[in-house]
Amino acid sequence: MPKYKVIFHRDKCIGCGACTAQCPENWSLDKEGKAKPKKLELTSLGCNKEAEEVCPVDAIEIKEVQ
Repeated sequence: MPKYKVIFHRDKCIGCGACTAQCPENWSLDKEGKAKPKKLELTSLGCNKEAEEVCPVDAIEIKEVQ
């Protein structure tokens, strides 16, 4: 079963909330208004791929790992 790793570039995050709207199962906003992944290692993509795609500043990367 493939596994995936979330690479989050917090410094790029503008706190727009697009990822949290698309994938609340794994994304929330922290006290500073920046996105925060709940899990960095995934067994399935779920809605995380959509969260990656809607991020306007490319702060989210999903990589398949072996």
